[in-house]
Amino acid sequence: MRTLTALSHLSPCLTPSPSTSSPLSHPLPFSSRLSLPSSTISPIHQGILSSKRRPMAPVHSTAPSSAVISSVGELFNFILRGPLMPKLGFDSDKVAESIDRWIRCGSQLCRLFKLEEFKLSIPEKARIYHFYVPVFIWCENQLLNHKSSFGEGDEIPPFVIGVSAPQGSGKTTLVFALEYLFRLSGRSAASLSIDDFYLTADEQAKLRSQNPGNALLELRGNAGSHDLQFSIETLTSVRKMTKKGMKMKLPRYNKSAFGGRGDRADPSTWPEVEGPVEVVLFEGWMLGFKPLPNEVVKAVDPQLELVNKNLEAYYDAWDKFIDAWLVIKIKDPSCVYNWRLEAEVAMRNDGKPGMSDEEVLDFVSRYLPAYKAYLPTLYAEGPNGSKPDRLAVIDIDEKRNPI
Repeated sequence: MRTLTALSHLSPCLTPSPSTSSPLSHPLPFSSRLSLPSSTISPIHQGILSSKRRPMAPVHSTAPSSAVISSVGELFNFILRGPLMPKLGFDSDKVAESIDRWIRCGSQLCRLFKLEEFKLSIPEKARIYHFYVPVFIWCENQLLNHKSSFGEGDEIPPFVIGVSAPQGSGKTTLVFALEYLFRLSGRSAASLSIDDFYLTADEQAKLRSQNPGNALLELRGNAGSHDLQFSIETLTSVRKMTKKGMKMKLPRYNKSAFGGRGDRADPSTWPEVEGPVEVVLFEGWMLGFKPLPNEVVKAVDPQLELVNKNLEAYYDAWDKFIDAWLVIKIKDPSCVYNWRLEAEVAMRNDGKPGMSDEEVLDFVSRYLPAYKAYLPTLYAEGPNGSKPDRLAVIDIDEKRNPI
């Protein structure tokens, strides 16, 4: 317990407990902050740097600093075992040079998700330090590179990060955590979803009537069910949020309207952002999908032919605005059904209204053809216009953990 005592003023997220994992839920307000004392960072940083090329051992120092550095050394080794380290370009040197940054971010995420700070399970610790923190640091490094490409006095447009991930894969939580960390680091951040650009309820009804018998266009979701001109106008406007005093409302979609068919939310409820905006997180299940030869999509599902035609207009509406990409890669699209079923069962067990197993199957079946057709190309080639040094493809397993 001496180590825990020594760490109490530093980061309460360093020592795992064998307790079972608890869900990451009940976020704190964005105003919550946690910082590391500079007097503590210096000896920690120096201790890591002096021993990063071999297994960490307690650094010779007076207590409590030796205990602190020893525990941070254990965390340092744990971080390096993360599966994303080489994919995101991290090695022992880079982690050691910014270990204070890793600790600060981990501690802030413990606060955000209301985790028991001295009782992190191994899965919780892995989710924080093997997933959310390295992804955030990669994103922040991308932002810094973007800003460095402009001269002094230049107006710097917001850096747009696209997050392409299947439904149920955890992208909403990931984006929430990233936006939270950006805000706590003093950077103005905003988030958008492709859901925010769905057609209005009336427009969706018109689309449905124009395509009778096509189950893929009966409800919102697939290419053709979005207001692309509205997308272009919104993304163009947010890219111009470069000056202090500028304000803009970001659209939102109400999925519960009209008995679950959905409608664009009333503009009076849209959140407002103020300039200058530094980073925009833009997420969606089909972000980065690109059209394929007709024979390819028809072999998956004949109904995809029109969806595929609609997809031709999506690069100019979405992808061309994106500066860097996070692509969450799954092994099998059937995971989407399992994840959605888990969520609905949990809702029903809590006494909340949820879809039946049959309704879940019907819901997911409208998306599976697109997953089966477009994911292989997305994973093999990346989105149109993406650059290798600005693209991170993150494999996850059926439990949504990076592998």
